[in-house]
Amino acid sequence: MTEHVGVCVVGAGIAGLGLALRLAAEGRDDVVVLERRGGVGGTWHDNVYPGAACDIPAHLYSYSFAANADWSTRFPEGGEIRRYLEAVAAPIIDRVRLGTAVVGARWDAGAARWEVRTDRGDLTADLLVLAVGRLAEPRIPEVPGLAAFPGPVLHTARWSPDLVLAGRRVAVVGSGASSVQLVPRLVEAGADVTVLQRSAPWVLPRGDRAYSPAERARFAADDAHRAAHRADLLAAQEDGFAARRLGSPELVALRSAALAHLAEQVPDGELRAALTPSAEIGCKRITLSDDFYPALAAGRARLEPSALVAVDGSAAVAASGRRVADLDAIVLATGFVTERPPIAAAVHGTAGTLADAWRDGMRAYASVAVPGFPNLFVLDGPNAALSHNSAFLVIEAQIDHVLGAAAHVRRGRVVEVAAAAEAAYTARVAELSVGMVWSGCDSWYRDAASGRLTVLWPGTAESFCAANGAFDPAAYAA
Repeated sequence: MTEHVGVCVVGAGIAGLGLALRLAAEGRDDVVVLERRGGVGGTWHDNVYPGAACDIPAHLYSYSFAANADWSTRFPEGGEIRRYLEAVAAPIIDRVRLGTAVVGARWDAGAARWEVRTDRGDLTADLLVLAVGRLAEPRIPEVPGLAAFPGPVLHTARWSPDLVLAGRRVAVVGSGASSVQLVPRLVEAGADVTVLQRSAPWVLPRGDRAYSPAERARFAADDAHRAAHRADLLAAQEDGFAARRLGSPELVALRSAALAHLAEQVPDGELRAALTPSAEIGCKRITLSDDFYPALAAGRARLEPSALVAVDGSAAVAASGRRVADLDAIVLATGFVTERPPIAAAVHGTAGTLADAWRDGMRAYASVAVPGFPNLFVLDGPNAALSHNSAFLVIEAQIDHVLGAAAHVRRGRVVEVAAAAEAAYTARVAELSVGMVWSGCDSWYRDAASGRLTVLWPGTAESFCAANGAFDPAAYAA
């Protein structure tokens, strides 16, 4: 007999764990979390490259209902975040099935339930929640000759802890957030590094610091003090949203701060020019670093200010025509497939797959519900990222929405969002995007085919929570 559950959650990252924890707090024991990896933590399980860290303050990068008083630094490293998520997941770990990949899901209208196929057996569920995230599938560029490179070729999200690069010649392809974090660590480890940069990133000072033992002790002893610290961090991050509006004085100030940081750390004019971004600040993800520029300025790492276009034997060939020869390894810091999760092609609703529904870019009412997919919700998906604040804030609002829907489903109802509600929401997102820094530039925040902003919420965290944090039955078809 096929196993049946009330709620099937796909993915044990921040969103999936958060939902499972909240459902457990409601007393539900009919929940299963399917996770293809061998451990929980999502992107923080995958990204173990040297220097991997968060660019949101630690006390804000955590669940509001599971505070951690013992963060070691203002900006946590990846390993510390992973350990936090593992500790938080302990009470519901028996509901998480590791090493279990979902290979397909189909809505059974007659039975009003989802049929879920995995590589370790099938099950059915009243409610299906996709919590697979946007930073799960590495983007591997199609580069002639790359597959024939004689040495290791690895993406930052598939790092091998056993890889020794001291004394080796390494090409790092890309100059986004992971590259900015990784390059200084490779240099410290004794690697000879060349960075192939397609476009220069905006870099602001990181300003990290350790929390003192006294501070950590007070956070642990005084819940009100810790909550006030989180509130202060939240307010400061929200203030940063004003700098995402074109022509605003806040945007001018942010750009000036980044250019001053560049000028201070890179005295060489030619190198500084090559590291000066052409796109507006905030168009793409802003990075934080105090040691990326110095690594390049000191010559410990070299910059090739053009993209990788081919690999010829052990040489990387750049768009400029330059050859970076005698390489021992190539590291791809090339980001992720963000247009739509690959699982979308395997999820079948009433009139096709989720990939079909998202043919011209992801869209979802309240960033969680898609017409034609009854009793299905998506966490951390369409228009559910913030460029300036913590992902936990959006995810917790989405969880609240799903909990409201789950209560209806538990009473035997089928909930399917109306197409008109999704269309109105999509139009509202487009309206809010006008005049923002993302509206006229090429970045992974926008769908390549349609040009729509499909990844970011074009507003504050507070506005997202207010708009989407509650389940509204009126938006759902009968």
